[in-house]
Amino acid sequence: MPSVIGLLEAREKEIREEVARLRDALDEAERALQRLVDARVTVTEVLAEEPAVASASLPQRAVAGSTVPHRSEGMTASVLAVDYQRIVGLLESDVGREGMRCQQLAAALGLQVVPAKVEGVRSKAKRLAERGWIRQVRPGVFTALVQTG
Repeated sequence: MPSVIGLLEAREKEIREEVARLRDALDEAERALQRLVDARVTVTEVLAEEPAVASASLPQRAVAGSTVPHRSEGMTASVLAVDYQRIVGLLESDVGREGMRCQQLAAALGLQVVPAKVEGVRSKAKRLAERGWIRQVRPGVFTALVQTG
């Protein structure tokens, strides 16, 4: 039968090890928190800076993952990322003249017509509509802003 002192010493050792693990976890969490605070401060400083010239802030070419700018006078689809350019181009073509549902857009873009792909197209189309690049004529149906021909 183990002694009471031996049991207490073993339990004390376990508790000390647990305290050490918790301190390490707390230190890591505090480092992560500090990184977030530093990032927020940096972003706030950058956003507080005034742009030098309004026209200089307009994107000339888009890169993958870039945001969709609100359409303004003189902007062309070339400022959009390639995926967005393809959607706008498709809706401006003869194929999209009558408007297209998101499933039709996905298929025309060469994507599999599965929920994940269709929802991705729907998200992009809604973003384009919200920012003035295309129109949503009824729920889930999109057309180009100006019909050609």
